[in-house]
Amino acid sequence: MNEHTVAESVGEHANIAAPRNTLPHKVDSGRLNIADAKTIDKLIVYSQFAPMTQNPTPSKLRPSSIKIFLADGSPTGLRIVEKSNWIGQGVVFPRSGFSEVKARAEFGKTAVYVLSGLSENTGRERVYIGEGDPVRPRLDSHAAKKDFWTMGCVFTSKDNNLNKAHVQYLESRLCELAAVAKRVELDNGNNPGRPSLSEADQAEMEAFLAEMLVCFPVLGLSAFERPAERAASARVFNLKEAKGFESDEGFVVRAGAIVKTTEGVGTNVYLSALRRQLVDGGVITIAGDKWTLAQDYLFGSPSTAAAVLLGRSANGRVEWKDDHGRTLKQVQEGEGQSQG
Repeated sequence: MNEHTVAESVGEHANIAAPRNTLPHKVDSGRLNIADAKTIDKLIVYSQFAPMTQNPTPSKLRPSSIKIFLADGSPTGLRIVEKSNWIGQGVVFPRSGFSEVKARAEFGKTAVYVLSGLSENTGRERVYIGEGDPVRPRLDSHAAKKDFWTMGCVFTSKDNNLNKAHVQYLESRLCELAAVAKRVELDNGNNPGRPSLSEADQAEMEAFLAEMLVCFPVLGLSAFERPAERAASARVFNLKEAKGFESDEGFVVRAGAIVKTTEGVGTNVYLSALRRQLVDGGVITIAGDKWTLAQDYLFGSPSTAAAVLLGRSANGRVEWKDDHGRTLKQVQEGEGQSQG
């Protein structure tokens, strides 16, 4: 009799079911009683030889709903986050209000969390990623000892299905993603290793992680996302030895772009600091007298992207040009007129 690994489904791959709200477990495939269907929901059957993906981002995003409840009526206060067809739950809170909300039941659960704020030294976004079982004592410690954070975001399970190893796995994966994306300063001193989990539990946590990653940008956290692949309809623009394109979040410059090593007279302090941060963070690599963008990188605007590459203030809508020599401004204005 072959034995298969069974896990609760989070998507359209499900067909038969494991008990509702249970974590992955093993069943004898020849003894699954379909008569028990009244007490079961959905499952995925994983072959013990099936490969498991480590990429939590779905290949194609599907429509879904995210509900954000303003528990105290303020859009920047305590928020409870839930997503359709997901057992997870998020709690977002300002540091200034932590003492008032920490008695809530969610803070007594096993959870993974992200603290965010601005670095006092650079002004860049800074995050700390952690876990707790339960999470309240960890947050109490950070409230007393960590100065930079102004917002906390906790993710737990509505059904208490997360254990210590699960949240350690989620913590490790989030640290990995933030380190690769290089979009923020990571306050963690080192990346915690992944705990030992069964293949089924890893698959379950990767699915949980994928849902968290959909929620984070809605909550203003972009620390874990690398720039999206260029859409087929996105026009490519050029600036000397660099290529880039507009995205939903800003302007993406492709890896391999050449960055000018010197800065113009009167370059503002912000631009100089940003260039240095990109060098220190490994986004810009230096080989001899050549500076190169080491990865696709998302900038807030085409002007910021152009300024970093040129080492001076720049109007990105004029500096970036398509293959026909038209500036980004001309292309945008032309598209606006055609739609008018």
